[in-house]
Amino acid sequence: MKRIIILFVFLLILGACSEQDQVTPNDRFNDYVAHWNELEFDQMYDLFSADAANTYSEEQSVLRTQSIYEDIGVSDFQVSFDELSEEQLDTAMEERTATIPFTVQLETLAGPVNFEHEATLIQQDDGTEEEDSQNWYVEWETGFIFPDLKENGQIRIQTTSPKRGEILDRNQMPLAINDTIYEIGIVPGNLGANPDQSVQKVADLLGMNIDTIETALNAGWVEDNLFVPLKSVLPEDELLSELLAIEGVQSQEITGRVYPAGEAATHLVGYIRNVNADDLETLDTDQYSANDKTGSRGLEQLYEEQLKGKKGVRIVLANEDEEDFILAEIPVEDGKTITTTIDINIQEKIFNTFEDDAGTAAAVDPKTGEALALVSSPSFDPNEVLYGTSSNFWGKLEEDERNPVLNRFSATYAPGSVIKPITGAIGLTNGSIVLGEGIEINGLTWSNGEGWGDYEVRRVSTSNGPVDLADALIRSDNIFFARKAVEMGAGSYTDGLKDFGFEEDFPFEYPITASSLSSSGTLDDEVLLANASYGQGELEMNVLHLALSYTPFLNDGNMVKPTLLTNEETGQVWKEGLVTAEQANAIQDALRKVVTDGTGRNAQDADFPISGKTGTAELKLTSESSGDENGWFVGYPTDDQDMIIAMMVEQVQDKESGLATKKVTEAFQAIK
Repeated sequence: MKRIIILFVFLLILGACSEQDQVTPNDRFNDYVAHWNELEFDQMYDLFSADAANTYSEEQSVLRTQSIYEDIGVSDFQVSFDELSEEQLDTAMEERTATIPFTVQLETLAGPVNFEHEATLIQQDDGTEEEDSQNWYVEWETGFIFPDLKENGQIRIQTTSPKRGEILDRNQMPLAINDTIYEIGIVPGNLGANPDQSVQKVADLLGMNIDTIETALNAGWVEDNLFVPLKSVLPEDELLSELLAIEGVQSQEITGRVYPAGEAATHLVGYIRNVNADDLETLDTDQYSANDKTGSRGLEQLYEEQLKGKKGVRIVLANEDEEDFILAEIPVEDGKTITTTIDINIQEKIFNTFEDDAGTAAAVDPKTGEALALVSSPSFDPNEVLYGTSSNFWGKLEEDERNPVLNRFSATYAPGSVIKPITGAIGLTNGSIVLGEGIEINGLTWSNGEGWGDYEVRRVSTSNGPVDLADALIRSDNIFFARKAVEMGAGSYTDGLKDFGFEEDFPFEYPITASSLSSSGTLDDEVLLANASYGQGELEMNVLHLALSYTPFLNDGNMVKPTLLTNEETGQVWKEGLVTAEQANAIQDALRKVVTDGTGRNAQDADFPISGKTGTAELKLTSESSGDENGWFVGYPTDDQDMIIAMMVEQVQDKESGLATKKVTEAFQAIK
């Protein structure tokens, strides 16, 4: 009896061990899911049932899955499931089949995808010769990839390019817009009896290399009846009719970037160009490809991210005889419209006054700080960059001695005598200059002693009696301002200039070079200090800062902060209390007399009174040598006081006197 009991217990223990060692559907699917989560596709295939492996080759199943995942940019992949209960396992073991629901979550280039599906596992011989050779295997089918994907279905990725945002002026007038242009191309089979002659004529008219056209015509996809695009032109291009008269040449309407203001606003607005290999190293490759365009220069470049928008992308399941099923989608986001404070009418009027002269100008509203115009001359037409037919467009620009590619309004220059109202304001504030108090100045030159060597400050005319601030501004007396700067000292004068915004980042949306005291950032040398007081030496300002520096004289001593976009808050104070209201009015009176009685008489040609200050910056090494001169004028309508224009004209030494003053006056006359 004891032996029977021992044998019975042994059999119970053996049976229990066998049940514990037996592989369950939970165990097997856990293995499968572990490989799936790690994207170990080859090991997943080893767990396919015999029927699944016979129905789907490795290429048709796991390798197809892997390829689809790569195409749609799968990331953050996770498969999860709830294990079968003991009762469910007992049933599965008895029926030799199990159904396990599972959930798949993943991210794609078109957004998240989540789905639920069921896996069927069957128990079958594992192919070994061992006594217990049964195991569980996955009955894989196409629904494991995506439930709505059929066996012969296709995965397609569709992208939608965003419309580029437009750039507008303050009155909603276009600066950069998307408009109709014509794409010129050739249908090879229609070239007629002399195809070579026709192609050569097209090349000549479009300014293209003949080899470039031949390469396009010989592309692998080209057939005799297909349109081969070559170049886009504007609808008003005079060559359009000539091109369409050539056999085989056709045009198609497309949408392109157009710049209505042409060369008048190129340096401000910029233009777009094709994305290059260097760009793709830094740009988001989800949003840019070699076929895209990006902003180049100006506002097009500055606001590229807002203007570009975001591509739409859609992953579609395309099954035979069924409507396409959208698996995931990120809607297209068109670019945002940028509305500027610029008035294109003012911009064009000022630009046109330059004619063939080089220079720069800025116009601002002295009450709000809004930039109304930012001009650089000479310039070039951005439409020519995109649609021009010159074979040597950039070469001609580079050969132009006036340097039309240079953006002058973002650079700094010696301001010459237009700095004198600022020097006067600094002196009034620190007490070195008192309204109505003059100093005796003898002769045309002045030196402060041995430390200056042979250097002398020179003025254009002698004075009868003491010279005060008003007289010094009217006659533009260099010696008065040099003596006052030396009197107040480098520390006080430097502090005053910094109060006006020198040596600090310019608070403006568009990148503008900061105005500077000198190459070292100091005025410790007394000659340098004296020269700076009347806008010479190493002192440099940008033209927009210069225009803004006159706003304290119209705003009871406060300088407004500049704005470029209409959604910015206007009328903010950048620099407060630079002069008192009384001092501001006194400088205003003097600036009016500069025009009526002093160096700015050319401004009297307008139909309304203008106030302002003239200046000449001499670009020479010594006081005795000669060199190029830049002419300046900063002016505003005396009564309306609704706009300040600061302008610099280059190389005026051999041109008529007061050229900058004349041009600003012409601009005001045209604008008003």
